Amino acid sequence: MTPAEMEHRIVRYGDLQPCKTAFIDAHTPGSDQKENFTIIGGGVSESPDQHVHIGIPHGFNIGAAGQPPKCRNSLHDHHTAEVFFVLKGRWRFFWGRWGDAGEVVLEEGDIFNIPTGIFRGFENIGTDYGMIMAVLGGDNAGGGVMWAPQVIEDAADHGLVLGEDGKLYDTGRQQKLPDGVAPMPLMSDEELAKRPEPSTADVLPNHVARYWDLYALADKTPARVVGEHGVLRDKPGFEIDFITRACATEARHSHPYPSVLMPMRGHWRVTWDGGAATLAPGDTMSVPENLAHSAVPSMAGEASLYHVVATGDPAGATWKG
Repeated sequence: MTPAEMEHRIVRYGDLQPCKTAFIDAHTPGSDQKENFTIIGGGVSESPDQHVHIGIPHGFNIGAAGQPPKCRNSLHDHHTAEVFFVLKGRWRFFWGRWGDAGEVVLEEGDIFNIPTGIFRGFENIGTDYGMIMAVLGGDNAGGGVMWAPQVIEDAADHGLVLGEDGKLYDTGRQQKLPDGVAPMPLMSDEELAKRPEPSTADVLPNHVARYWDLYALADKTPARVVGEHGVLRDKPGFEIDFITRACATEARHSHPYPSVLMPMRGHWRVTWDGGAATLAPGDTMSVPENLAHSAVPSMAGEASLYHVVATGDPAGATWKG
């Protein structure tokens, strides 16, 4: 693979194309300035305006959310795993039917494997534009987003209607539901009553890992963050490792599935037979399956990188080991 061919599998942070109409809360005050990015895979955007950077199936999706200070993403859920790490800024994550069951603040580099089956939301509580990177289980990311009923009701007050086809219709732009397409039904009280309301004490030990703890754990070998035997034990259809300068090696390796490199700190030199490329924080690189490659820091200083690879397991609900 030539460097030019590989460049088509690299999405540079500065080249990310946002969508500001991705979800049903795009007009709701407090959520109307958020930007959604679909980096690898089809993602879960409800808008035809969403740009997909790399459409190659990986067994998981890579996306991102960018938000200015005090902007929040409304309460929602997915059928498969949703894992976030903070690239830039300071973020508050909250969960539960009304978003008050528990919460946690994440700093840059921290990672959160959010339990499926609970509504979750997040907001930028920093002082500058923030960015969180996301890994969603499955090639179709679980088939879309499930919204808390009040989110759908609030959106209707601001002109946005979600059809049962999973697409958004903006009445302010004279759009209406097509014939034969009904509005997305609200979850019933019976369905909502079945959803757990885990406390912060329930969630943190099993689903949150801190950057500097992972940095320490990766002193000899990469730290398995999400996986059957990871710091956050789970089998969501993919594994996530954390790599630092201390454990990075020039030895080349390959995977039977496409893998993704996502630098957190420092610049990283990725080398394979036929070429090399340098990645910066916020860049996302898709490495083809069975391609032998290595990744090592290319400059002095702090260096860290998240590595994602599919396992072939079915994408599904999170579980505790």
